[in-house]
Amino acid sequence: MWWCRSQGHGGAMPRRLVLMGCLVILTLAWLPMAEAQGSGGVLRIGMTAADIPFTGGQPDQGFEGYRFIGFQLYDALVRWDLSQGDRLPDLVPGLAESWEVSKDDPTRWIFHLRHGVKFHDGTDFNADAVLWNWDKLKTKEAPQYDARQAGISNLWTTEMKSWRKLDDYTIELTTPHPTSFLLFQLIHVFYGSPTQWEKVGRDWRAFANNPAGTGPFNLTRLVPRERAELEPNQDYWDKQRVPKADKVILFPMPEATTRLAALRTGQVDWIEVPPPDGIPSLRQAGFQIILRSYPHSWPYSLNLSKPPWDNKLVRQAANYAIDREGLCKSLLNSTCIPAIGVVYPGHPWFGNPKVRYEYNPAKARELLRQAGYDGKDKRVKTSMLISTSGSGQMMPLPMNEFIQENLREVGIDMELVPIEWNTLIQRCLQGLQHPDNAHLGGINVSFHFQDPHGAFVRRFHSAYVAPKSTNIMPYSNPEVDRLLEAAQAAFDPQERDRLLAQVHEIVVEDAPWMFIVHDLNPRAMSPKVKGFVQAQSWFQDVTPAWVEK
Repeated sequence: MWWCRSQGHGGAMPRRLVLMGCLVILTLAWLPMAEAQGSGGVLRIGMTAADIPFTGGQPDQGFEGYRFIGFQLYDALVRWDLSQGDRLPDLVPGLAESWEVSKDDPTRWIFHLRHGVKFHDGTDFNADAVLWNWDKLKTKEAPQYDARQAGISNLWTTEMKSWRKLDDYTIELTTPHPTSFLLFQLIHVFYGSPTQWEKVGRDWRAFANNPAGTGPFNLTRLVPRERAELEPNQDYWDKQRVPKADKVILFPMPEATTRLAALRTGQVDWIEVPPPDGIPSLRQAGFQIILRSYPHSWPYSLNLSKPPWDNKLVRQAANYAIDREGLCKSLLNSTCIPAIGVVYPGHPWFGNPKVRYEYNPAKARELLRQAGYDGKDKRVKTSMLISTSGSGQMMPLPMNEFIQENLREVGIDMELVPIEWNTLIQRCLQGLQHPDNAHLGGINVSFHFQDPHGAFVRRFHSAYVAPKSTNIMPYSNPEVDRLLEAAQAAFDPQERDRLLAQVHEIVVEDAPWMFIVHDLNPRAMSPKVKGFVQAQSWFQDVTPAWVEK
């Protein structure tokens, strides 16, 4: 290399020192390359889920199911590039090599499928397989229709109006209206083998025990509530993403202390959401603690149809009552940052909200007084459905108790109603107007804002009220609807971001949520785990990770 050549005589560095320096530089340069090229070992992961996510296609257990089962056993037409952590991930081709939107009719999308892709059972992935899987989720008359998976994926298939095969590797999808958000939805729709479904007797439960997707891993063993074992798909179509580990074993461990003990004793090599108070000792013992900002929010979705949360003054007061800094630093050991909106400051969609919800109990009390609550004889009474653990829920019990005390101090008495995570998801999808939930003041469930549809459309557009989607409050603002529809129709990313920032400014002021924190996606790993790169995403690429023996 030119920078390792001797520069002659006289004032130049002696040749021997130059050569020694070059050896050091070459050695340092080789080390990351050697680690990246390493492979092998059994990678054991302790999840926050209470059970193994559904393995038959569309996974349950929230987005942790997508992270560890969905994107490992299956592929989507498009995927996130999770190979780096320096910036928010981009969309890249998956099972579709390319796509285009018709200039004459922007509701018409053409997808060109990747040739040579095989399902795990050896059969071909093609246009017929895509349409078969779409019918599985959208066509109730189809023999393969699965109500369970249709319910799970309903959030991602709202823009699918009709579809047809143009040839063996080309399909056309039509949307009800022009939308630039379609790809962000299709990233969550997975494809299983029609042949395998027939082989197991047209039974989705049987298929889940012996699934055949196209993903980088095969499921080789499944023990409900105990473990799932995944092994590399050596014939995976993307040769750069053939898994490095010999095996990955997933363990459901909903209790944070159980996960911590399992990591310390060597039962697992990787845990999701380590207990914050255990992080210093883990670091001291040489474990890897990985933190990185990513599009994720931990709020309270409020019941806007009845008192007290039908009053914006009360909603704003509650937001001023939260000591977010104290929550993040004293309780969660800096594994989160304060949330004063749906997205965090600096994000392209944050904008310039008129209000900033700093910790201000005096202002909270004044707003409550204006709303007719004196904090003594007349206090705000409410209740909140929460989980005991779960995907993205961080440390829900102590966090909720912390917030409960913050609210009590300003005159808001909040009853906590804890239930199991997967049950909470189902209750959330019903919405706060459902008879099971109408008595509640709100639901504490974490959300991602990885894409425009997930961040805003299905949460705040009046046409997406639950159970159609996740506008569970429900929230309705005609100006927000107008801006979201304009953003959907904007195929220019900069114009789309400008419109979404305006949406965010309005939503922050309206405060349909109590904005609490954005977590930093904490996970802890043994020093033997190599190759993993934490993306700025709820989803992560497990394929580069391996375990040093």
